[in-house]
This record gives sequence, C-alpha cells and structure tokens, in this order.
Amino acid sequence: MRLAHKTILVTAAGQGIGYAAVVAMAAEGATVWATDVNPDLLKTFANHANVHTATLDVLNKPAIHALVERLDRIDAVFNCAGYVHSNTALDATDEQWDFAMNLNARSQFWMIQAVLPKMLANGGGSIINMASVASSIKGLPNRFVYGVSKAAVIGLTKAVAADYVAQGIRCNAICPGTVDTPSLQDRINSHADPEQARKNFIARQPMGRLAQAHEIAPIVVFLASDESRFATGNAYSVDGGMTI
Repeated sequence: MRLAHKTILVTAAGQGIGYAAVVAMAAEGATVWATDVNPDLLKTFANHANVHTATLDVLNKPAIHALVERLDRIDAVFNCAGYVHSNTALDATDEQWDFAMNLNARSQFWMIQAVLPKMLANGGGSIINMASVASSIKGLPNRFVYGVSKAAVIGLTKAVAADYVAQGIRCNAICPGTVDTPSLQDRINSHADPEQARKNFIARQPMGRLAQAHEIAPIVVFLASDESRFATGNAYSVDGGMTI
C-alpha cells in the first residue's frame, strides 16, 4: 500500500480527475477527505470505508480553514478545483478573468496557506496542484483566461516549492492534455455541433484519442507517495504527446 497511514485532502472530488484520484489513493491505503461544492456528487463515496466527504466551496476562505482545522494531520493535498472558459483576449470579460484567477489560482493559494502549518508541524507534506498544458507550457486557441490562470498555477507551484524545499514540503503541478470528463462534455455540448466539437478535441491529441480520468490519477498517487520524495517544483505534462 503506497499511501498507507497518509491523510489526503482533495478538492473537486465529485467527478472527473478529482474522483479518479480519490478512488486511486484510497485503493493505495490513504484516508482521503473528498470535498466538492456539490454535495450530491459526493454520495458516490458512501460505500468507501476510508473516504470521508465534506462539502467545500474553495472560493470561501473561512470554509477552507474550518475544514483543515478538523483534520489532525494532512500528508498531501490535491488542489483539483477549476473551470475552463472559452475566450480570447478580445472577447474575454473582466468577470471571466476574475473568476478564473480566483477559482483556478487563488483557491490553491488559500488551501496551501491553510494546510502548510499542519504539514510543517508534522515534518513535511506533498502539495499537488492542477495546472494544464494550456498554460506557460503551450498556448491553445480560445483558452485566454484559462491559460493565464494555469500559468499562474505553475508559478505558484514553483514559488511554494522554493520557499519550503528544506522543510520537508514538496509542491508539484500536473498538466493534463484533453481529458474526457463531465466538464469536457459540458463544453462539447455547448457547441452548435457537439459531434464535430468532440472530433476537434480529439484531433488536437497526437494519440488520436482523449485521455480518461483514471489515466491521470496514477501521477497524483505518485506525487502523494514517498516514491516522489525527491521531486518538487515540477510541472508534469500528462498530455498524450501534445507538447512533444
């Protein structure tokens, strides 16, 4: 059991990559706190003995701190919450910019600020941030505010890693390509021709297919485990060859 005796907190755990990560880490022996803004999505964990659930809005800073205070220890946190806007610099709005930066980046800052004291007191911990290949790694069409916010996540990751590298804290980001999740399906369905939209998403993946959420989960397990104890400050692309 690679994660035995570890307590891990996951945001946006109700579906997609967050859900897959919770299931994978629980299977490796971790006690996982699965959180989501939508409590109905958390009902799927009812039969998981080592998964605890809590409703959490990561845009609510006091709520983050209140939840963290409930836990005796936190060995790892997976900041998975995020949102994808479709826009360019010309049509993006201030409201979209603010929402993307708040949810995709600021909420991670708030969570990190909340868990660091417990991690430091316990001798260390692993912080795993959800970024994207659409960031400082690669520019993608119609991903203006999203790409900016995920570039901020990579910068945040490296800054935290640098500040606490000698104190047992590791901070890494994962950068998926296009993953077949409910979020992606919502974006596909928003197009006038969903079938063509899906084909377009697949076409930008060199492997000729979309990733499945369970294919992203193993790197989350790795980064939460002691196997990655010499890895920090990295942005791991899991993108099916998009950045070759």
